[in-house]
Amino acid sequence: MNIVSDPKSIPASSILSAEANQAAALATATGVLTVDLDAIVANWRKLEKAAVPAECAAVIKADAYGCGVDPVARALAAAGCKTFFVATVDEARAARAAMPSATIYALDGIFQNCGDAFAKIDCKPVIGDLNELAEWDVFCRRSGWAGGAAIHIDTGMNRLGLTINEAQGIVPRINAGDHGITLVMSHLACAEALNHPLNAKQLATFREIVSLFTGVPASLSNSSGIFLSPQFQFDLVRPGAALYGINPTPEADNPMQPVVDLKARIVRIRNVERGDSVGYGGTWTARRPTRLAIVSAGYADGYFRAAGSNDGTRGAEVVVAGKRCPIAGRVSMDLIAVDITDLEKNAVRRGHMATLIGEGITVDELAHHFGTIGYEVLTSLGPRYARVYKGGAATVEPAASAST
Repeated sequence: MNIVSDPKSIPASSILSAEANQAAALATATGVLTVDLDAIVANWRKLEKAAVPAECAAVIKADAYGCGVDPVARALAAAGCKTFFVATVDEARAARAAMPSATIYALDGIFQNCGDAFAKIDCKPVIGDLNELAEWDVFCRRSGWAGGAAIHIDTGMNRLGLTINEAQGIVPRINAGDHGITLVMSHLACAEALNHPLNAKQLATFREIVSLFTGVPASLSNSSGIFLSPQFQFDLVRPGAALYGINPTPEADNPMQPVVDLKARIVRIRNVERGDSVGYGGTWTARRPTRLAIVSAGYADGYFRAAGSNDGTRGAEVVVAGKRCPIAGRVSMDLIAVDITDLEKNAVRRGHMATLIGEGITVDELAHHFGTIGYEVLTSLGPRYARVYKGGAATVEPAASAST
């Protein structure tokens, strides 16, 4: 783990102070989320290579999918990524602080009378409604702002975006020149399913629109769309989840490097007798004399209640002392009970860490136990974990509770 990017430029006393603060943060943390910035960069480069000659942007919304927008944005910008997508103008503001010269788009568009907020940080709204477009035009004429905007066309998601008829209606604006549209885009609804018929339907519809938007760069593919075929890639691709290690091809092996490692501290080792129940509701019963590790993480930290077990259903596993061990009973707000009976007696003690993600447990595996997708797993990881960044200009960010 790198502590500072250029130690020679920082006084030795400051380095020692930073290291001491970081060590203190880790010593008191009940959980540690480690984010591998080099793995994120490697994933971006792999996606960039797959998309050539299209430009490869990066989606860093939702605090870079829970991984931390500032360090992630800086690492990707340093690697050569030039275009970034966030959801809101507030997210764009945080991204701009990390990347003074990048192109930033806000996917949720612009609200009435909010143009100044976009112009101030040089952020381009992604416009998906004719009223929104009219409001943007009024702002641009009044202010003289010429930073541009993207147009979102709905080709089958039925969420954001102009209808096909509405998109065709603004073609004269494109043909007239000086239109201020820097990108035309749509979003795939089923790209993770290789042979889903909606993929081909959306591609055909988007191609038709793109042919009318002469000279405007086009973008259709998200992470999974990049792997459908080169036909889906157009001028720019917009990977998000794949950057953070989530499998963009769930029907095949994951081509991406894992990015996050999540550990939580064991706060107690206890013994229960055969026939004793564990946890809320008494839904899990020991079938033998059992040793439990009580781990300091729970659903308040984004470790979902659905991962628990009962007498009829096995739940998720965590790694303790190098071995997978099953969860015993329900996941509570702050704690998980883990059956460590099969470990050597002295293999683990209070204060050791259990691995919740990592050592073979993937984000996608955990998502399966949670009954959700990897996106929700990453974006739910809570503020009580200390964040450690490996690679790039890596740092330690204390857990939220450590600073309050």
